[in-house]
Order: sequence, then structure tokens, then C-alpha cells
Amino acid sequence: MTKKTSPAYRASKEETIPINKLHPFSNHPFHIRHDLEFSELVDSISESGIITPIIVRPKVGVGYEVISGHRRWEACKELGIESIPARVEYIDDDEATILMVNSNIQREHVLPSEKAFAYKMRMEAMKHQGKATSSQLGTKLRTLDAMGKEVDESRNQIHRYIRLTYLI
Repeated sequence: MTKKTSPAYRASKEETIPINKLHPFSNHPFHIRHDLEFSELVDSISESGIITPIIVRPKVGVGYEVISGHRRWEACKELGIESIPARVEYIDDDEATILMVNSNIQREHVLPSEKAFAYKMRMEAMKHQGKATSSQLGTKLRTLDAMGKEVDESRNQIHRYIRLTYLI
């Protein structure tokens, strides 16, 4: 995508994609834990199928990159399902990163380390998109403020999470 468009006017389409054509989002900070919650997801999918399509974007030469729906994708692989409904988005790296973080951050059980790397990735993507400009410190503070409003965290709390990425 060469020209940036607002999310409301982005082209997307829904289709069924073979599981073997899907690849994980690069540096995806959210891990799939095979716990009770995951078992319940597997059971739900085996009974009702995929209710909400995953979100992917085309990757030249490799198929599709999963932006949102890694757990549903993993559950389908475990069940032996060969194809999955997906919404194909034609977006750049920064838009994909922001969408990936937004779609995963509101999950109930997110580890602090996962939040930390997600917030850091999102902050970098927002800076690349030019959503905040001016001096380096001013840019960082405005980006943290904007992100804080969207995820209902304070700027300082988001900054603390991001600082965790330097410790790990």
C-alpha cells in the first residue's frame, strides 16, 4: 500500500484461506498458552466453528501474515481444520502493528511482558506514521498520551511497561 488511507476507507475482503498459507506476525509479543482458556476455545471451535474471522494481510511469496487471531489459528491447527475464514486487509507494517496491538491488548489475561512489548511496538509504529511530531521528547510524550487514552492507561503506566522491555 503506497498511499495511506483512513481505516474506514481501507480495502478489505473476507475469504477462506488454507491454514498452510498462514504465517505468524513478525515479533508478535502475545504468546499462545495451552491452558484451560485455550482448551475452551478449542472446544468452542469444534462445536460452533469460527464465529469471528481472523485478520490477515497478504505477504508476497509466502501467503498471508496473521495480524489478529493467532489463538483461533492455533486451535484450528490442533483440530485438524484445513482452512479458516479470514478478513484480508491491505495495510502497511505500521498499520498492521497498531491493529495487532489493538486487537490483542484488551484480552483478559495479558502478561505484563506482553503488554510491554506490544506498547513498545505500537509506539514505534505511531512514530513512523507521523501521528506525533515536534521534538523527540515532545513526540514521545504525545504518543504516550494518545496511546494511554486509547487503552485506558496513564502515560506514566505505559512508559513503565515500555521500560520493562529494556530489562528482559
